[in-house]
Amino acid sequence: MSHLLEVKDMEVKFALRFGDITAIDGVSFSLDKGERLGLVGESGAGKSVTGFSIINLISKPGYIARGSIWFDGKRISDYSDTKMRRIRGNRIAMIFQDPMMTLNPVFTIGFQMVETLRAHQSISKARARKIALEKLKKVQIPSPEERLDQYPHELSGGMRQRIIIAISLLADPAIIIADEPTTALDVTIQAEIMDLLQELCETENMGLILITHDLGVVSQVTEKIAVMYAGKIIEYGPTADVVHAPVHPYTEGLIGSLPGAIAPGEELKQIQGMMPNLTSIPQGCAFNPRCHLCQDICTTKVPILEDKGNGIMAACHMK
Repeated sequence: MSHLLEVKDMEVKFALRFGDITAIDGVSFSLDKGERLGLVGESGAGKSVTGFSIINLISKPGYIARGSIWFDGKRISDYSDTKMRRIRGNRIAMIFQDPMMTLNPVFTIGFQMVETLRAHQSISKARARKIALEKLKKVQIPSPEERLDQYPHELSGGMRQRIIIAISLLADPAIIIADEPTTALDVTIQAEIMDLLQELCETENMGLILITHDLGVVSQVTEKIAVMYAGKIIEYGPTADVVHAPVHPYTEGLIGSLPGAIAPGEELKQIQGMMPNLTSIPQGCAFNPRCHLCQDICTTKVPILEDKGNGIMAACHMK
């Protein structure tokens, strides 16, 4: 049985004056209908570039140098921009970090929702407005009729993010890619938004790719997890197994640095150092300068992603 989405050995490069640099290096994963996958890692790991690459939204000088992306049995990585527009926002929708960057401040919510829908479907304004109203109700927005005639600045951050989710649902997509969808929101609103996304996946049988640095959020919402570091997936498997028994030292460090992972009064653990710059990725395992298990082999040979048991794949020489 083929997967709804399959990314195979994808490599993304950026052509710069001094030569091409690799931002994504041999990334592979799959997603089925109704499945929820988390892409996790620090800033600079390559999570957002991976999400943008799926819907061919990487702007120049970025380009997909190798590999393929398959959606619904079709190889969409070869699609022209015109052909891709039929998929983007229609079959695969994306939720961005900042709702104010997505919503146009000079148009009402209703106008933006109606125009978005009519860009993908040949329907009347009245029919489009009716669908927009249904989607606002689906994301549990109070007084949805009033919201349609309001402007983005009249709404709270949490309300705006719900509207972005409602817009992404307009064309009944098969997959939603959510890029740090709760970054600018307070903790209680974050929880509500994540609950909403999870509920929508279950009721609409919709796939979700959740891009985040927050392992706490991922462990509550997703079924599978892909941990990224310096453009590679370094651990991949069922979320519960990876969170409770991580294999890679980097994943261990991420989980160990969560406030809930320590007893009250204990010092918060943290991974020493920083994510390497794409222009100076260390030889061998990219994580070796920060790893407490580092041996000679780690500085010379790149570890490959292999089965470590429990359905977990990890790229580590020492485990």
